[in-house]
Amino acid sequence: MSALWSVGAGLLLLLLWVRHRGLEAVLVHHRWVFVCFFLLPLSILFDIYYQLRAWAVWRLHSAPRQHAQRVRHIQEQVREWKKEGSKRYMCTGRPGWLTVSLRVGKYKKTHKNIMINLMDVLEVDSERQVVRVEPLVSMGQLTAHLNPMGWTIPVVPELDDLTVGGLIMGTGIESSSHIYGLFQHTCVAYELVLADGSLVRCSPTENSDLFYAVPWSCGTLGFLVAAEIKMIPAKKYVKIHYKPVRGLQKICEKFTEESEKKENSFVEGLMYSLDEAVIMTGVLTDEAEQSKINRIGNYYKPWFFKHVEKYLKADRTGVEYIPSRHYYHRHTRSIFWELQDIIPFGNNPVFRYLFGWMVPPKISLLKLTQGEAIRKLYEQHHVVQDMLVPIKSLEKSIQTFHVDLNVYPIWLCPFILPNNPGMVHPKGNETELYVDIGAYGEPKSKQFEARASMRQMEKFVRSVHGFQMLYADCYMTREEFWDMFDGSLYHKLREQMNCKDAFPEVYDKICKAARH
Repeated sequence: MSALWSVGAGLLLLLLWVRHRGLEAVLVHHRWVFVCFFLLPLSILFDIYYQLRAWAVWRLHSAPRQHAQRVRHIQEQVREWKKEGSKRYMCTGRPGWLTVSLRVGKYKKTHKNIMINLMDVLEVDSERQVVRVEPLVSMGQLTAHLNPMGWTIPVVPELDDLTVGGLIMGTGIESSSHIYGLFQHTCVAYELVLADGSLVRCSPTENSDLFYAVPWSCGTLGFLVAAEIKMIPAKKYVKIHYKPVRGLQKICEKFTEESEKKENSFVEGLMYSLDEAVIMTGVLTDEAEQSKINRIGNYYKPWFFKHVEKYLKADRTGVEYIPSRHYYHRHTRSIFWELQDIIPFGNNPVFRYLFGWMVPPKISLLKLTQGEAIRKLYEQHHVVQDMLVPIKSLEKSIQTFHVDLNVYPIWLCPFILPNNPGMVHPKGNETELYVDIGAYGEPKSKQFEARASMRQMEKFVRSVHGFQMLYADCYMTREEFWDMFDGSLYHKLREQMNCKDAFPEVYDKICKAARH
């Protein structure tokens, strides 16, 4: 009873303090209070629900049987929209706050919402080495399902909550992308419900134009209802090498050198300043030195980027064996390094041991509860951007990031970009090595101003024939946008499939200049 009285008294004092300071002031200046006491427990309940649901669906084998019925329901909704006169654009009925993107989309309120409840793993085909999934299957759900069977997918983008649909309609990347390309390049087929209500399958050999146009289209060509993704054999560990490098030129040279080695299963770089970085390379293995195993995904372990920084501060190389699933989701607990701005003491050993099992809060819940004041604060004083540039322009790109943003750490992830049709491909006729430069945090550049600074960044990225990930805020004009992306195939298909009255153009859906 005394424990209950203590908890009750603590909550009463907390509520009195919130009332005294004002709820908005607490949410803006002491957001950790709300996150720790409300969002973390709520996030746990979310996880428990989805895990129990996935287990029940697979045990009862209901997903494959119900998939066709659910798809027919989506087709019926589209045909009903046509009967009503096709007066509004269509979009998925999934609430905007549930997406991992920090962008606030207002179109959900004005468009016809088509309810798509597709979140199951449908089939694991070991002979073809392909897994067939519905679009709302998350990376955490998929790896948890495949790993016990001895399989994984070639590109496992970082955060647990990223969905297959989001990674196809947008894009996804991982430290294995220097071998396999972006997430879209590991997919072998898509199934979509089109603007006329028909169900179509597309692949490199079947409706190939649609297959290559779907990635980066952000749901403006049709509704994705299933995808087939390549699988590769899973191994128990990733043997990872940590190498501190100093001097920008040496960092870029070492990173490029390692990215070109196909014997590296994984390549990643974390920059902690303009001339300090740790370059990490990894290989998959079933054998490990027991004394060097680091289960970095355990709740009480240091956040991964802080763990890596120790090698830089000690100026020493190192080798560890990280369990494969821990490695795939190594940045999840700290949401890369974004969580340090929300819970400043989150990496403290005491907090990790007592409350680390509840981390991270769901990004969707953070969005849902952020309020207008926090949204504006983030928009003006915070960046979350991934720019994809040719690796030959890496040094110049990092210098530009430093001058315009000055945000650290910076994430470096190489990827191979094949010369396939679609919105994103190299300038020439050959496959080219690119790098994702990820900047997440509060800019320290004195001249930073959100719109002007980002437009300057976008201009630079266009000048080196790079691309901006479309989950983030985009400030380009329509002409600038289609200068960055190749819209020839996309516009051709929108015309052929009568998409213009059914879905907004991708620019109108994601760019600030169109949304405001």
